[in-house]
Amino acid sequence: MQKAKAAILYDFLQVKGGAEAVTLDLCRHFSHLDLVTAFVNRKVFTESPLSAERLHTLTSQTELQGWQTLKSCLAFQHRTGFLKEYDTLIFSGSNAPLAVVNSQARQNIYYCHTPPRFVYDLKAHYLNSIPAWQRPMLKSLIHYLQPRYEVALGRMDKIFANSKNVQQRLKHHLGVESEVLYPLCRIDRFRWIGQGDYFLSTARLEEYKRVELIVRAFMQMPDKKLIVTSGGSQLNKLKALAQNAANIQFTGWVSEAQLAGLVGNCLATIYIPMDEDFGMSPVESMGAEKPVIGVNEGGVKETVIDGETGWLLPANPTNTQLIDCISSVQYYRLGQMREHCQKQAASFSSGRFFSAFDRYL
Repeated sequence: MQKAKAAILYDFLQVKGGAEAVTLDLCRHFSHLDLVTAFVNRKVFTESPLSAERLHTLTSQTELQGWQTLKSCLAFQHRTGFLKEYDTLIFSGSNAPLAVVNSQARQNIYYCHTPPRFVYDLKAHYLNSIPAWQRPMLKSLIHYLQPRYEVALGRMDKIFANSKNVQQRLKHHLGVESEVLYPLCRIDRFRWIGQGDYFLSTARLEEYKRVELIVRAFMQMPDKKLIVTSGGSQLNKLKALAQNAANIQFTGWVSEAQLAGLVGNCLATIYIPMDEDFGMSPVESMGAEKPVIGVNEGGVKETVIDGETGWLLPANPTNTQLIDCISSVQYYRLGQMREHCQKQAASFSSGRFFSAFDRYL
């Protein structure tokens, strides 16, 4: 018996982030699941993530973030008439749900990594972080997306949130009920290799990830080594900031094998974003039996156990608090935390995640 046609819709494959990984892992696990996305960044995804028969791109790539979002939204609204062929649709991201207006599927499912943060909880942050002349354009984009996003959620038959934190956002900002389903974390890709001489930051280089705070802390600790292994809009700014700091190294984006090597050999990872949705990086770190210096905010509170699998800084940490935490790390404690890290990471394995979608697919 042939399986009913199903597809997952995700905004765009621009970077190799957690949401992108979850989307592609779903497609790999369910061989009859097609992927519909606005575009694929071929500089990052040098090989096609799926066969041509299963991958549907809707528009061309652009690097302009505001236009990228609007262009993606328009594509999902006006170029997805073919969705009537599908029996089950999974929506993810912030722009892709707008395509539900073209759905005739028996089931519309939304896997929410977060409601668009520039529209809801981080609206003031985004407006204040851009030049004044750009604010009217951002306000227009918010005015366009918000009502359409809220209508789209109203048409979903089932909504999953990737953490309790996101579940609370959906309830607080949109009055929407959801079920928490933690994303699968491919901890099998990570293992303890050794104990090197460096701390590791894996967060994308965006302002709300607070990597600048980490860099500034290590600039004041020249005896401690930091490797920053990611890319993002702040890459050039942070490299210029730390150009005279011999103890800080930037790798840019690296392959999965290189990332696993860096995680497996570090002393500990540092991950302190602003109210993170869920955060797969800490779980991957613990999968390699490496403790995490995290922050008592957002999804990190749901994954890192303070004093057992790492240390949680106070919410909105200061430079001094971060320096004090790093300076107080006793290296023998890193080894003592290995077993706790492994056990905690295992609780976020893929079994429950795939089983939840099995019911629909």
